[in-house]
Parts: sequence; C-alpha cells; structure tokens
Amino acid sequence: MRICGFNKTTLLDYPGKVASTIFLGGCNFRCPFCQNSVLVLHPEEQPDYAREDILAFLKKRKGILDGVCISGGEPTLAADLEEFLRQIKDLGYLIKLDTNGTRPEVVKHLAESKLIDKVAVDIKAGPDHYSRLAGVSAPAMDKVRETVDFLLHGQLDYEFRTTVVKELHTEEDFREIGQWLRGAKEYYLQAYKDSDGVLKPGFESYTLAELQAFQKILKETISLVEIRGID
Repeated sequence: MRICGFNKTTLLDYPGKVASTIFLGGCNFRCPFCQNSVLVLHPEEQPDYAREDILAFLKKRKGILDGVCISGGEPTLAADLEEFLRQIKDLGYLIKLDTNGTRPEVVKHLAESKLIDKVAVDIKAGPDHYSRLAGVSAPAMDKVRETVDFLLHGQLDYEFRTTVVKELHTEEDFREIGQWLRGAKEYYLQAYKDSDGVLKPGFESYTLAELQAFQKILKETISLVEIRGID
C-alpha cells in the first residue's frame, strides 16, 4: 500500500467530524474530471508516507481528532488495507471510506469486521453513461450496483455523491440516478472545480441554479439532496 498524501486536519472530508485524510495511490478508473489524477496515473512518483509515522501522529491526536477518512485513488485496491484500518481502529478512531464502488466484497468484509463506520460512494453518472464518466470501457457496473444495494439495504452509514461536470452530465443522468438510488438517505451534488491537478483540465461547472434544477429532480426519490462546493 502506497500512502501518497496525508491531510492532518479536515472539517470537510468526514462531515460532522474533525478528521485526518489519508490518500492512497492507484485507481481502476480514469475519470477525466478526477482532481487527484497524479494519484491515479503516477502514484509511484508521489511521496510515500510511512505508515508508522501516520499512526504515531494519530496516536498523539487522540481526543482532538474524531475520525480518519481513507481516500484515493481507489483505496479498496490496496492489499493490506484491512491491516492498516485495524491499526487505526485500535487507536479508537471512526473511519470513513471513499470508494468508487467497484469492490463490494472489500466494502462488505470491512463492514462486517467493524473496521469502517461510513462509506462515501462516488456515483459517476447515470448507469447508461458510466463508461464515459469513469474513463474505462467496462466500468464493472454489476459491482457498483452491488455496493450501492448493500448500503441501501444495510445498517452502515453512507453517502452517495456526484461531481457534476457541465460537458459530461445531462438532466438524463440525474433522472437515472434518482431512480437507481430511490430511497437513499443522503446524496450530494458536488460542483466541479477546474485545476491543474485534473486528469483532463478544461471542464466547467453548472451554475447554482442549474444544480438546483437537478436537485429538484433527485428529491422526487431521495430524501436528502444537497449541493456542495458552490456559493
């Protein structure tokens, strides 16, 4: 497992908690709008944080931090993820896992082992358009659906979210997502922000009014739909 980034304190990555965020390298998607493209394409060129140093920091911050967010890249690809999470859990932290949902067997095992407390799944697009948004020809939709179904019908805390890109998403995506995630308790529309770190820079965000129109569609089937990252 290659730890390529470490944010010592965040109020954003684990909503409602004061947390640290750990970024693991490597991913099985190539989303053109990915903000962490360097972790996806060239993790071997990034700093490799020592696990022992991170655990030592977390031990010192007990009582100040509430939790740890494990992000990426796609963290479920890491072979020794379970061992690392167990070490964090032994320190008494809540753990949130960010995932694209393509490894339901990992998510289920970690949940059953009481090693994760919340899962955030990045819903890339409506199912019919997933390949275009995930940047791969076969995005394992059966696996993503399995992860979503596990969360919708289980006891584990979760959120679903979509980074909305003007050139890539349409109203049809959100009508499809609304039907797919019918009954979900929590879903977020995240405004796209362009930067040099994006895998393919140059996209634009929808306006707040346009995002609110998508929000209205989603609220027909999802109880809580909120917008993030835009004034």
